[in-house]
Amino acid sequence: MSFVKEFKEFATRGNVVDLAVGIIIGGAFGKIVSSFVADIIMPPIGLILGGIRFTDIRLGLKDAVVDGSGKVVQEAITLNIGNFIQTTFDFLIIAAAIFALVRIMNSLNRKKKKEEAAVPPTPSVEVQLLTEIRDLLKKQP
Repeated sequence: MSFVKEFKEFATRGNVVDLAVGIIIGGAFGKIVSSFVADIIMPPIGLILGGIRFTDIRLGLKDAVVDGSGKVVQEAITLNIGNFIQTTFDFLIIAAAIFALVRIMNSLNRKKKKEEAAVPPTPSVEVQLLTEIRDLLKKQP
């Protein structure tokens, strides 16, 4: 089998396509959650904590180097703790949303399995015919 043919078979397989769709939707969902956290949740929290913008929280390791004309020669080196806090909130909200979604799906699957278990499976055509033959043979003297 040629490489191109094998790759085409791999890429068009159902699971790969589903995975690609999931990744694309997950990326979009991540952007929505990031915006929700940064634009809706963090401003009130920052206001409660005294007007702090979390993305501005930095720990300076080395100051910027500036030449005589005021031009920055070397950028400051900082630990961006606020960005880490922001990303942690993003993660927690995404994790909670995914957990809720998985929990709902699991409960629906359990209900579906209970319904399937309640309905006895119908025997195949062969089994039905054999049952009829057996019953007819029992009736013979």
